[in-house]
Parts: sequence; structure tokens; C-alpha cells
Amino acid sequence: MRATAVRMGLLALPLVFFALFFAYPVAAIVGRGLTDGGHWQFGRLTAVLGDPDILHVLWFTLWQAAASTGLTLLIALPGAYVFARFDFPGKQLLRAVVTVPFVLPTVVVGSAFLALVGRGGLLDDLWGVRLDTTVWAILLAHVFFNYAVVVRTVGGLWSQLDPRQEEAARVLGAGRFAAWRRVTLPALGPAVAAAALMVFLFTFTSFGVVQILGGPTFSTLEVEIYRQTADFLDLPTAAVLTVIQFVAVLGLLALHAWTVRRRETTLRLVDAARTAHRPRGGGQWTLLWGTVAVIAVLLVAPLVVLVVRSFAGPDGYGTVFYTTLGSAASADSTFAVAPLDALWNSLAYGVAATAIALVVGGLAAAVLTRRGGRLMRGLDALLMLPLGVSAVTVGFGFLITLDKPPLDLRSSWWLVPLAQALVGVPFVVRTMLPVLRAVDGRLREAAAVLGASPWRVWREVDLPMVRRALLIAAGFAFAVSLGEFGATVFIARPDHPTLPVAVARLLGRAGELNYGQAMALSTLLMVVCAGALLALERLRTDHSGEF
Repeated sequence: MRATAVRMGLLALPLVFFALFFAYPVAAIVGRGLTDGGHWQFGRLTAVLGDPDILHVLWFTLWQAAASTGLTLLIALPGAYVFARFDFPGKQLLRAVVTVPFVLPTVVVGSAFLALVGRGGLLDDLWGVRLDTTVWAILLAHVFFNYAVVVRTVGGLWSQLDPRQEEAARVLGAGRFAAWRRVTLPALGPAVAAAALMVFLFTFTSFGVVQILGGPTFSTLEVEIYRQTADFLDLPTAAVLTVIQFVAVLGLLALHAWTVRRRETTLRLVDAARTAHRPRGGGQWTLLWGTVAVIAVLLVAPLVVLVVRSFAGPDGYGTVFYTTLGSAASADSTFAVAPLDALWNSLAYGVAATAIALVVGGLAAAVLTRRGGRLMRGLDALLMLPLGVSAVTVGFGFLITLDKPPLDLRSSWWLVPLAQALVGVPFVVRTMLPVLRAVDGRLREAAAVLGASPWRVWREVDLPMVRRALLIAAGFAFAVSLGEFGATVFIARPDHPTLPVAVARLLGRAGELNYGQAMALSTLLMVVCAGALLALERLRTDHSGEF
């Protein structure tokens, strides 16, 4: 009874946080869009879905997400095998390089590909080829962004599959491919499905990448929600699109939870250190170097070009774009401060958002440590919803709901960190939960028998074991908070812009100075995120969460 009371007490803060800063703003937007004079107008669903332009957006959202997912799996699965089965010098550094794009803000990814394939980009200079405003730029950027999802999710499981099972099949007469198809592939199925669902979810709700690279030609549901809300003030259409996206995301998260449960319960795993070996023979060395080449061309090249473009001034290479960032006179007219101030704003917001995410996510992870029950499964799904529900809807919802005492936060500095923390909480939970579940429950019971309070049990039993995972969770929450764009673009004040907002606004204005400053700010943001990730890799163990 006491344990149940403690768990309910821990659960109170996460539930209140999500009710006030997620459910309430989203419900308010949907309610305003679908009601008239206090009466629900469900006919608007039919009207919106009957619009050919909206149907085109829905179709493009679906097929580009499916194409992005298939292309990502095709390119990343060989990399997952290389990281799972091969042991080679520089493996940890290469793993960090692969993961950097995943934590980069979408506007930085868009800027990097704009510098590579856009007007005046590398391909344009060398061969006169431009891919911006084409679907290929969007697909390649999505592969760049999600390559690490497949490598981490599939490769993590692949490294722990016992290779002796496949070897036994070959001894019994199966060929190499037949043994892999009948033994390894079914075992990898849940991990591949989970990775595919996550990639589909991220690309289905893509915003920054499509906004920058797609131009006016292409629009996903998330981009269309932004246009209907910010440009046309058409709340009914935005509300209908939000409902459609919400239903689709719920289905994807339910499928993802099912695949995760299958992955956790149906396999016998071994220590990853026992399965990796040095590449043997020409085929394996070719696969290794081919993977390195793919990483260099697809993941590293756009970032290198981004950095180079940030130094390519009107009078040759130099630091002119960086030096002008500190001058308010050169700032975008929509800003009240110098562009460089956005860096300090983002760092301050990121620290505050990380603290909120750690408290809320840490409490939720502690409650979810014990499996079972619809309540726990429902809470687990609730905590993942901010990753898929329209951030644009959340940001606009903040403006129309948090405007009356005691929650009049529209002019509060804390409004941005609260929105960013919504995205950070799922990363904290998914990082800490597997580690907390791995703690031997008998240690907690022994401490309780000896008279320790629940707080002392946590402090002296759990905390020493999860300290490393806690630091990793903080790093991930900080990195994703820095890059949050969809909600922040609505609520960041002109005198306190964040880096992603500043980059997007600079890219939206003509002129070489604005473009160069956008490249410089993107480079600074990339360096901060990459530094945080490299620090995480030094802390990471094979069991430090799902990301």
C-alpha cells in the first residue's frame, strides 16, 4: 500500500505537467477550430478532407515518409551490421559521427543541404545541378537525419544476437544467405520494424527540413498546419489536420510499443563484446570501407560544406559573417538584438528545459520501472506523444491558452523552456527506463527492510547505478532542446530568439549577408550539439537507454 502511494505521488507531477502544457493547449486549438458558438462542427472534417489541395498534402506526407523510410533502411542496414559485428580502430568516434545528425536541429540539417544542393551550393558551383525545391533533397536530408536511428536500434540488437545460431544452420547445410534469412532476419524483425516506425514517425511529422528545402512546392501535414495557422489564420483547417496527424501518430506509437515488447521478450541475447571481430576477407573489408564512404558522403559532406559556406564571404574566405553576428545593426529587422544573442538565449533556454525534463522524465521513469497495467502503458505512450504531435499546434496553443492568471505566461521567459522540455522528456524516459529496470529489485527490498525511506532507497541504491544514464539523459535533453523549432517559432520573443528561429528567419530573407549569417549560426549550433554528443559517447555504455 505504501509503495503504491509513493508511486502515485511520483506520478502526480508528470501528469500535471503534461495536462497543463500539452493536453490543454492541443485540445484548445482543436476545440476552437471545430466548434462554433459552443457547438461542434464535425462537418468541417468532410469539408477539409474534400479539398484537393489538402488531399495532395496528405498524399505527399504519406508517400515521402514511406520513401524516406525505405531509403533509410536500404542505406543504413549495412552500417548497422558493420557497427554490430566488426571491431575496428576509430569505431567509437565513427559511431559518434553517425549520431551527430540525429541530434542536430532540423533547420541546421536544412541549411547544410541547402549549402550542398541549393542555389550557389557545391553541386551548383561544380556541375550546375540544383536539388533544392525537389523531393530528392527532402529524401536525402531525411536519410541524413535518421541514419543513426537504424544503426542504433537495429545494430544494438544485432550486436547481441548469438552468431552460433546462424553458424549451426550453416553446419546443417544452409547457405550463407539462407541461414541469414531463416535465422537472423526473423530475430531482427522487431528491431527493424521499430526502427522503421520511428523513421516513418519522424518523417511523417517533418517540418524544418521540408520548410527549408521544399519551398512552396512541397508541404507535409506539419508544414501545412503552420501555414494554415500562421499565414492564413484558418484554425478550422489547422484543427482538422492536427486531428488527422494525432490519430496517425497514436497508431504509429501503438505499433512501436508492440514491436518493442516483442524485441524485449522473445530473444536470448549475449554480450556484444563476444560477437564483434576484426573484418575477415576482402568482402568484409569492402563492406567496412563502403560504409565509411557512405558516412563520409551522406553524413559528413553536408556538414563540411555548411562550415565552408559560413567562411565564404563576399571578398573571399574569412570570418566576416561571424564578426557581424555580434552587431545589432546587421541583425534581421525582425530581431531586436544581434543574431549572436540567439546563441546565449538558446543555451540558457536549453539549461532550463533540461532541468525541467530531468525532473519530469526522471519521476515518470521511476514510476514506469515496474511493468504491467494499462495505466503504466498509457502513461508510457503519453510521454512519447510530443515527439509526434504537431509542435506547431503546441506552440500556437501556448499563445491562446496560457494567457490568463494564474497561467499567464505569454510574456514569461519560461514559456520557451516549457515547450522545449516537452520534447526532452521522452528522451529522458527512454534513456533512464531500461537502466532503472535493470536494477535488482532485491537491493531495494533489502534497503527497505533495514528501515530506509523510499527517498533514501532511491538515493543510495538507484542513483549510484543510474548516474551515468542520468548524465546521458541530460545531454540528450539539452541537445534536442537547443534544436526545437516548431513550437518555439511561435512563442520566442523578437528580443529573445533561439538559434533555430534566428537561422530560419535569416534564410527567409534575401541577401548574401543574411545567408552567410544563417550558415554561421548553423555552424555554431552544430558545434554545440556535436560537442554535447561527443561528451555523451564518453559516458555511454551498451545499456544506457534506447537512443
